[in-house]
Amino acid sequence: MKGVFFIVGPTATGKSDLAADVARDLNAEIVSADAFQIYRGCDLLTEKPDAATLAKTAHHLIGTMSILEEMNAEKFRQLAFRAIGEIHARGKLAIVVGGSGLYIKALTHGLSPSPAADANLRARLTEMSMNELRARLLDLDPVAAGKIDAKNRRRLVRAIEICLLTGKPASAQRRQWNEKVSSTTIPGETAGVTTHGVFVFRGREEIYQRINCRAEAMFENGVIEEVRAIGAMSSTAEKMIGLKEIRELLEGKMSILQCVTMTQQATRRYAKRQLTWFRRQTNFEPLNLSLLTHKEAVKWISRRALRSCAQGND
Repeated sequence: MKGVFFIVGPTATGKSDLAADVARDLNAEIVSADAFQIYRGCDLLTEKPDAATLAKTAHHLIGTMSILEEMNAEKFRQLAFRAIGEIHARGKLAIVVGGSGLYIKALTHGLSPSPAADANLRARLTEMSMNELRARLLDLDPVAAGKIDAKNRRRLVRAIEICLLTGKPASAQRRQWNEKVSSTTIPGETAGVTTHGVFVFRGREEIYQRINCRAEAMFENGVIEEVRAIGAMSSTAEKMIGLKEIRELLEGKMSILQCVTMTQQATRRYAKRQLTWFRRQTNFEPLNLSLLTHKEAVKWISRRALRSCAQGND
């Protein structure tokens, strides 16, 4: 079977279990598109699939990267294409599963032609205060300044860097990228193969309840001790949901109840951002899992995946 099938959506929708059962039914293999599950360790914090789920089929890019290593969309794209090529060499369908929107888009759209970082410029920008960064970006690119999280230093610095290195607004480059057709050619396959997939979601109340329950289970299973044992981390790994809150708990800055509540809140906000991203950035067929049983959803997705394989072989 040739081609790639995507199962994407926000956290806590049940993508991992669903994809594993679909892959088992189709004799396919899974390539994870999760920015944090790719790291070794932190199994509870990153909510990696359990052993029973992983045993259903071969999984790639889960727990394969040192927690000290920086990750980005380009590095993920290279690793994912390598895994996909190996899966295809075995005559199998590759199912890409995840909720990291930028990683998914790196595969479906390619990457924005942004310039590489400049060490000297990056150093100068890093020395600036947040207010200075916001003011500079507002002067260089008012559109980007209105869209970027004003509290996210890394994104502010990168947007300013792009403006200064290219002489063009960062928002203009992003707009050009967004206008690309949602298709890609997988290495080793016929040019023009279109990607197919499904965007899974649940009703808001249901997904919030799932997030809350999952966070409580995470704490009950020992995530505090897991975080306590973590040493140095890359700046990418430092962004794991719940890490900041648990560290503040360990420093005595909040109670366990506050920590659980704030972790749940941070995860709900992340899920909301993911929903917005996938609704705007993909043309995958939507599937409301709240309206189906697990078995029905597996059957529905399997049929779509098989259809995409047939189209890819035509």
